[in-house]
Amino acid sequence: MTHPGTTPLARPTPEPRRITVGDLAFEVRSSLSPGSGESPFVLIHGIGVSHRYLARLHRALAETSDVHSIDLPGFGGVPKPGSPVTVAEMAGGLAGVLENLGLSDAVLVGHSMGAQWVVELAVQRPDLVGSVVVIGPVTDDEHRTATAQSLALVVDTAGEPIDGNVMVFTDYVRCGPRWYLTQLRQMVSYPIEDRVAALTLPLLIIRGGSDPIAGQAWARRLRDRGTLASLVTVPGHRHLVQHTAPRAVVLAIGSFLAGIRT
Repeated sequence: MTHPGTTPLARPTPEPRRITVGDLAFEVRSSLSPGSGESPFVLIHGIGVSHRYLARLHRALAETSDVHSIDLPGFGGVPKPGSPVTVAEMAGGLAGVLENLGLSDAVLVGHSMGAQWVVELAVQRPDLVGSVVVIGPVTDDEHRTATAQSLALVVDTAGEPIDGNVMVFTDYVRCGPRWYLTQLRQMVSYPIEDRVAALTLPLLIIRGGSDPIAGQAWARRLRDRGTLASLVTVPGHRHLVQHTAPRAVVLAIGSFLAGIRT
């Protein structure tokens, strides 16, 4: 099963670099574009998964810009912390990674729960960030329970391509139920709409037009809480829109960045 705009399977990603910030370990895969004067992109995955389902987006962005995909603690085979990590603590760790990489004016791109981590990072450390892009952001304030989110995931999975589902669920297995549930509790308790309201940087919200996890009404409410926020919907795609329509997502991001630079 494929979707319009789907590109061939991603090539192998760059070799990872391990960066430890306090008790938190991260892995970074970087693609550097020689001579690029564009702001660097930092890609952050969602709960349970890893850089793998961001690989098509990473490769498309890397044609013109530096791109760094980061696997967070406990995900993608990265060691799990010994205790729960809040969204604020994870964002603080990510800030340390960006400092280690020497990044500033970064374009943060977060998918699903990754939206929470990048928004929080941008609120905490706007000095490191130029703009924020959230794809399929969670958690809908009218469906903010583990049960509601799980049901939405089941509905979404039924319409996603096989290769996307295989990547997601094999990463879930690597993550393991204990750490997944630990982070799920953080996810459903994080008030992203309040943090978006505190955001002083430009924000782009992207969702697949058929995404049951990040619905249109929720995306509009989130946009309306921001002071510099806009919303783009990619018709015919679901929660994994960055995987099934990477070129459309790149075009949306490019238009957004061009608009804020003029």
